[in-house]
Amino acid sequence: MTLFELIEKCQTLKAEMNSISDWIAEKAADPKTPMEEIEEKKKKRDEINARYELVKAERDKNEAAQREQLKKMVPMSGIVDEKAAKVKAKADFYRAALVGDNSDVAKAYQGLGGIPALDADLGNGSKLLPTNMSNELIVEPAVENPMREVVRVSNISGLEEPKLIFEFGDAFGNRTDKQTANEIKIEGDLVAYGRNKVKVKARVTDTVIHGSDLNLASEIENGLKSGLAENEMSRMFAENPTTEYAHMSFYSAVNGIKVVTGNTKQAAIAAALADLPIAFRRNAKIAMSAIDWFDMWKDNLNQSGTFYEERPLQLFGKKVVLVDDADDPIVGDFNYARINYDITTTYDVDKDVDAGMYKFVLTAWYDIKMRLKSAFRRAKVSKAAEPDPEG
Repeated sequence: MTLFELIEKCQTLKAEMNSISDWIAEKAADPKTPMEEIEEKKKKRDEINARYELVKAERDKNEAAQREQLKKMVPMSGIVDEKAAKVKAKADFYRAALVGDNSDVAKAYQGLGGIPALDADLGNGSKLLPTNMSNELIVEPAVENPMREVVRVSNISGLEEPKLIFEFGDAFGNRTDKQTANEIKIEGDLVAYGRNKVKVKARVTDTVIHGSDLNLASEIENGLKSGLAENEMSRMFAENPTTEYAHMSFYSAVNGIKVVTGNTKQAAIAAALADLPIAFRRNAKIAMSAIDWFDMWKDNLNQSGTFYEERPLQLFGKKVVLVDDADDPIVGDFNYARINYDITTTYDVDKDVDAGMYKFVLTAWYDIKMRLKSAFRRAKVSKAAEPDPEG
């Protein structure tokens, strides 16, 4: 019997055993159910449990044999590919979690450097990801969200930080940037980060689960990272955010980021850059949509150079970050924006038996704050310059 077949049989037996255990727990409290019937079910459960242990032992033996075979394939030098070992450890964790074997989850968890906090950590209730895996999923930059390249990303519980990264001078009264001084005077000089829950799901088929380690690990992690990135971008550039998430958006009235206008978006960006205080302008970048960038690039090409050659993403000597959610360009020093995840992340799993589809669900808590709103400007085309929709 193949390893795949043994894993499937373990799943089937365990599901049947859990079903009978649930029935016993329910009927034990029902006086109408004869004790003989309950005792019969207990015998059945014990029999299935014995069968499960036999099949599990055979499965473990099969797995051990395959591991030994893999070890023999390692070069004689004894050097183990750390990257491959890490992928395997992750795949073991995901596979064990999805097929619902808590004993294997505990082993895989420890293989990833995590220490289970009793059975509650890996059984019912709060199920925690190993810290190093959690950091990779939510803190390490994900290419799917280009804003992560320019804003700060952290994983600190109960984070509070000063609004200003560095000191400007002796007193705000002597500064020309009155907007910053007023903001700090009204709101205080500390920013406190909250916890806003987000759930992202990675769907995988049973063929992927029982396939290669690399496919399984990459399938789940790509799905989770993409989901988190999409959530972050939709919050940062929401035009009409809900009250709960309004403080996360560059466009929200709650943040009150100053709007600077121009006859065109390019003119508005130039005006926004000029309007920024020099301390923020020095490190300013421009977040804008790809279609706006290509329109400006085309308009300024002036028939010189090769049309399709790769060109640096720069405008007015400032780096451009392409974000399709950015309807109006945002100009500013993005060091003054931060995405902070709480250190607690949990996972859960589910299976659609009919579709043969598993779901690995990550629950994370995070917050996005504009640490200093005066460090940003919203570049907008003036109403007088907008085309008449009826004309």
